[in-house]
Amino acid sequence: MTGTAARLWLDSLRRACGYCLLPRVFLWSLVPMLLTSLLALLLGWWFWEPALDAVQGALERWALGAGVLDWLDAVGAGALRSVIAPLVVVALTVPLLAIASLLAVALFMTRRVTRLVAQRRFPALARCEPPAPWPSITRVLLSTLLALTVLLASLPLWLIPPLALLVPPLVWGWLAWRVIGFEALAEHASPVQRRRLLRVHRWPLLAIGLLCGLLAGAASTLWLLSAAALIYAPWLVVLVMGWYTVVFGFACLWFAHYLMAVLAAAPVAAGADSRFGLAIC
Repeated sequence: MTGTAARLWLDSLRRACGYCLLPRVFLWSLVPMLLTSLLALLLGWWFWEPALDAVQGALERWALGAGVLDWLDAVGAGALRSVIAPLVVVALTVPLLAIASLLAVALFMTRRVTRLVAQRRFPALARCEPPAPWPSITRVLLSTLLALTVLLASLPLWLIPPLALLVPPLVWGWLAWRVIGFEALAEHASPVQRRRLLRVHRWPLLAIGLLCGLLAGAASTLWLLSAAALIYAPWLVVLVMGWYTVVFGFACLWFAHYLMAVLAAAPVAAGADSRFGLAIC
């Protein structure tokens, strides 16, 4: 990351923090927050007990799982048997709910906050013709499928506690870069400019996504606080979904400030083609 990009990156971070306090940004976040919280509640209501029974049965039938349960009994920690199944269910479902939250935020907030940033900071910034929805839909579907594939392939690594807390947030951050970064440019850059900008600025943008993914992953520590957190997981997950919405909404603001500043600087910057990879459409 060059010095100019680093200064722009930090300035965008500062401005995104300030915009989080705007009432309209809070109101925009309510739709994805309510939708994903309702989804989490319904899944918990219908599938929590069946999922616990299925996981408990699988652990008892699996040689390694049965060995772990027997070892807990042997060392006098048999009480921990009751938290293993909830922990496994939470570990498998929460990353998927986080992806659902990210996609909901990208759908309901990204273009709105980008318009807000452009109107308040760069009113002269040109807008392109309304883009066709298919490129965005295709990118979202392919990126989400790849993220789910990586999560599935990395499941064995989750047996190592630090990696279990790191891998999902890193996947969320990558997905935020792919989806939110793309959507933030939908109304102010042509398809060619959009792809080129995301390529030229991939490292600053990826850093935004990864940091926000790790920030969202901080909620995972809730499940490590006590066994009660796992017992009441179907209800506590609503709070977690709220946290995800806040973090990914903040990511929208950060991406918007960074990308709109790049677009606004492109026409007047010397060597704009090589530095920014675009011109205003």
